[in-house]
Amino acid sequence: QVQLVESGGGSVQAGGSLRLSCVASKYTPCMGWFRQVPGEEREGVASMNTGDSRPYYDDSVKGRFTISRDIAADTLYLQMNSLKPEDTAVYFCAARSGDYCRIPMVVSDYQHWGQGTQVTVSS
Repeated sequence: QVQLVESGGGSVQAGGSLRLSCVASKYTPCMGWFRQVPGEEREGVASMNTGDSRPYYDDSVKGRFTISRDIAADTLYLQMNSLKPEDTAVYFCAARSGDYCRIPMVVSDYQHWGQGTQVTVSS
Protein backbone atom coordinates (compact mmCIF):
# COMPACT_ATOMS: atom_id res chain seq x y z
CA GLN A 1 0.00 0.00 0.00
CA VAL A 2 1.17 3.49 -0.84
CA GLN A 3 0.16 6.39 1.39
CA LEU A 4 -0.21 9.77 -0.26
CA VAL A 5 -0.46 13.03 1.69
CA GLU A 6 -1.39 16.23 -0.14
CA SER A 7 -0.93 19.82 0.90
CA GLY A 8 -1.03 23.28 -0.63
CA GLY A 9 -4.67 23.87 -1.41
CA GLY A 10 -6.41 27.11 -0.52
CA SER A 11 -8.38 30.08 -1.79
CA VAL A 12 -7.10 32.53 -4.38
CA GLN A 13 -8.50 35.11 -6.75
CA ALA A 14 -8.67 34.47 -10.45
CA GLY A 15 -5.27 34.88 -12.05
CA GLY A 16 -3.47 33.75 -8.93
CA SER A 17 -1.25 30.74 -8.32
CA LEU A 18 -1.06 27.76 -5.99
CA ARG A 19 1.31 24.83 -5.71
CA LEU A 20 0.06 21.46 -4.56
CA SER A 21 2.40 18.88 -3.06
CA CYS A 22 1.94 15.15 -2.55
CA VAL A 23 4.33 13.10 -0.46
CA ALA A 24 4.33 9.36 -1.20
CA SER A 25 5.36 6.64 1.25
CA LYS A 26 7.05 4.66 -1.52
CA TYR A 27 7.99 4.92 -5.16
CA THR A 28 5.59 4.17 -8.00
CA PRO A 29 6.42 4.73 -11.68
CA CYS A 30 3.26 6.70 -12.48
CA MET A 31 1.68 9.50 -10.49
CA GLY A 32 -0.93 12.07 -11.34
CA TRP A 33 -3.44 14.65 -10.21
CA PHE A 34 -7.22 14.42 -10.51
CA ARG A 35 -9.90 16.89 -9.48
CA GLN A 36 -13.55 16.61 -8.59
CA VAL A 37 -16.44 18.99 -8.26
CA PRO A 38 -19.43 17.91 -6.13
CA GLY A 39 -21.93 15.99 -8.23
CA GLU A 40 -19.47 15.38 -11.05
CA GLU A 41 -17.03 12.63 -11.94
CA ARG A 42 -13.39 12.80 -10.93
CA GLU A 43 -11.32 13.98 -13.91
CA GLY A 44 -7.66 13.64 -14.76
CA VAL A 45 -5.66 16.86 -14.75
CA ALA A 46 -2.05 15.82 -15.29
CA SER A 47 0.15 12.75 -15.00
CA MET A 48 3.75 11.76 -15.44
CA ASN A 49 6.08 8.79 -15.37
CA THR A 50 9.50 8.84 -13.74
CA GLY A 51 11.84 10.88 -15.90
CA ASP A 52 9.02 11.81 -18.25
CA SER A 53 10.01 14.67 -20.52
CA ARG A 54 6.47 15.02 -21.84
CA PRO A 55 3.90 14.77 -19.08
CA TYR A 56 0.23 14.55 -19.93
CA TYR A 57 -2.10 17.53 -19.36
CA ASP A 58 -5.81 17.85 -19.84
CA ASP A 59 -6.60 20.48 -22.45
CA SER A 60 -8.29 22.65 -19.84
CA VAL A 61 -5.01 23.21 -17.96
CA LYS A 62 -2.37 23.13 -20.71
CA GLY A 63 -0.08 26.13 -20.55
CA ARG A 64 -1.22 27.00 -17.00
CA PHE A 65 -0.39 23.96 -14.86
CA THR A 66 2.93 22.16 -14.52
CA ILE A 67 3.38 18.73 -12.99
CA SER A 68 6.77 17.78 -11.62
CA ARG A 69 8.32 15.18 -9.40
CA ASP A 70 11.20 15.01 -6.93
CA ILE A 71 12.08 11.31 -6.89
CA ALA A 72 14.57 11.66 -4.03
CA ALA A 73 11.90 13.25 -1.85
CA ASP A 74 9.08 10.99 -3.11
CA THR A 75 7.09 14.14 -3.79
CA LEU A 76 4.80 15.09 -6.65
CA TYR A 77 3.95 18.71 -7.36
CA LEU A 78 1.32 20.60 -9.33
CA GLN A 79 2.12 24.25 -10.00
CA MET A 80 -1.10 26.02 -10.94
CA ASN A 81 -0.85 29.46 -12.53
CA SER A 82 -3.44 31.78 -14.07
CA LEU A 83 -6.13 30.07 -12.04
CA LYS A 84 -9.74 30.38 -13.15
CA PRO A 85 -12.98 29.97 -11.18
CA GLU A 86 -13.64 26.78 -13.15
CA ASP A 87 -10.50 25.28 -11.59
CA THR A 88 -12.32 25.21 -8.25
CA ALA A 89 -12.43 21.59 -7.07
CA VAL A 90 -11.01 19.08 -4.65
CA TYR A 91 -7.66 17.96 -6.03
CA PHE A 92 -6.45 14.41 -5.47
CA CYS A 93 -2.99 12.94 -5.83
CA ALA A 94 -2.97 9.41 -7.25
CA ALA A 95 -0.40 6.68 -7.83
CA ARG A 96 -0.43 3.70 -10.17
CA SER A 97 1.52 0.66 -8.99
CA GLY A 98 3.50 -1.63 -11.23
CA ASP A 99 2.95 0.09 -14.53
CA TYR A 100 3.41 3.33 -16.38
CA CYS A 101 0.77 5.98 -16.89
CA ARG A 102 -1.85 5.45 -19.57
CA ILE A 103 -3.71 8.06 -21.56
CA PRO A 104 -6.47 9.05 -21.15
CA MET A 105 -6.31 9.24 -17.39
CA VAL A 106 -8.78 6.80 -15.89
CA VAL A 107 -9.65 6.67 -12.19
CA SER A 108 -9.60 2.86 -12.13
CA ASP A 109 -5.96 2.79 -13.32
CA TYR A 110 -4.81 4.29 -10.02
CA GLN A 111 -4.73 2.14 -6.91
CA HIS A 112 -3.64 4.70 -4.34
CA TRP A 113 -5.23 8.04 -3.50
CA GLY A 114 -4.61 10.96 -1.23
CA GLN A 115 -7.29 12.51 0.93
CA GLY A 116 -7.81 15.48 -1.36
CA THR A 117 -7.17 19.18 -0.94
CA GLN A 118 -9.63 21.96 -1.71
CA VAL A 119 -8.77 24.62 -4.27
CA THR A 120 -11.14 27.58 -4.51
CA VAL A 121 -10.73 30.30 -7.12
CA SER A 122 -12.91 33.38 -6.82
CA SER A 123 -13.70 35.78 -9.64
